[in-house]
Amino acid sequence: MSAARFVDRARAALRGRVAVPGDKSIAHRAVMFNAAGEGEALVRGLPSGHDVASTMSAMRALGATVEPVSPGAVRIRGRAMRFEPSPGTIDCENSGTTMRLLTGLLAGQEGLVATLVGDASLSRRPMKRVAAPLIALGAHIDTTDGHAPIVIHGSRLKAAPVVLAVASAQLKSAVLLAGLRADGLTDVTEPIATRDHTEKLLLAMGVAVRSSGARCSVRGPAVPACVDVAVPGDPSSAAFLLVAAALVGGSDVTLEGVCLNPTRLGFLEVLRRMGADIDCRVEEEVGGEPVGTIRCRASGLGPFEIGAAEVPAAIDELPLLAVAAAFAEGDSVISGAGELRVKESDRIATTCALLRAFGVEVEEKDDGMIVRGGRPRGGGAVATHGDHRIAMAAAVAALAAGPGGVTLDDAAAVDVSFPEFFSTLARLGA
Repeated sequence: MSAARFVDRARAALRGRVAVPGDKSIAHRAVMFNAAGEGEALVRGLPSGHDVASTMSAMRALGATVEPVSPGAVRIRGRAMRFEPSPGTIDCENSGTTMRLLTGLLAGQEGLVATLVGDASLSRRPMKRVAAPLIALGAHIDTTDGHAPIVIHGSRLKAAPVVLAVASAQLKSAVLLAGLRADGLTDVTEPIATRDHTEKLLLAMGVAVRSSGARCSVRGPAVPACVDVAVPGDPSSAAFLLVAAALVGGSDVTLEGVCLNPTRLGFLEVLRRMGADIDCRVEEEVGGEPVGTIRCRASGLGPFEIGAAEVPAAIDELPLLAVAAAFAEGDSVISGAGELRVKESDRIATTCALLRAFGVEVEEKDDGMIVRGGRPRGGGAVATHGDHRIAMAAAVAALAAGPGGVTLDDAAAVDVSFPEFFSTLARLGA
């Protein structure tokens, strides 16, 4: 349900130590891979957002046992790579990760017939890109004009080398999951290396995954062994609090228990180039993932440039970095980011509209934007287009903009990934 919310300018510095929700990317995989694996596992630290709930519901529909045992924790009994053959229609709601990874996981389930559907937003997102490499392995997958619904007729797969046209961890993961049911070595090459949560977790589950740069492989058939997972904090959620701290004068915010996987920290490198005062410390390793704290103190920011080579490691944070650029002195350039056009919203168009609502001059490009920094004003309204990252980026801008506050037309969009976003800001003094 949509809900308008007024966000006012911060009247004092943001200060404190807080945690952020469990990492969404890792949580999807921990639930899905254990539900596909052999044995039982306890998964803790799950975020309460809608997306991961979609994955849990999907795995239950496929016959896995996913039982809540406490807030943020579930016990899973896996299916040893043999799912309910007639699950019917599986609703992935707004979760592209659920839909794309499931397509790969189910492609090699001989005799299975399933239809994957999603909400209006997900139904606009491109799915031919995941179907095509799987079809090359022998999968029988039908899409509607390249979009959901996706109809999967599970079939026997044969391993083959796959070269992806788009750098995407979701596509890479779908092919690797299909490779678990294929005979032989499935080898995947991306244009640019993307986040490696799938490879790390499959290795922890006893699957022989090899990876080097933008290339990885898996030998099938293979059945993962269920493994307990403690999901670390989401760096993408953390990014919004860190940028708020950088922009609001006198702020000093520390975030605890955050996943510090280098493939997810491109936004930190950009913020450092801008002059942000950020300390990052790895304190432990959990399930192959480095985990630690990030501290950010308010500081003046300068402009930045980011191109195609850096985009995959910062793709989810680009709207937020554009907001940071709006407060920097000078012009910031984002290019090579055409993939933003096919996210929950067209994030190039919606980010530019967000910035203009704050009086920021921005030039929209096919694959990015040029943001002319200065002094964003308050007093306007922002259409979130039901996109959680646009809603949170607009709220961060409102905290540091001129007086008058900003009204978000649908602040409930944040529930997809960070339902506690506004209450966490309040704890920090917003």
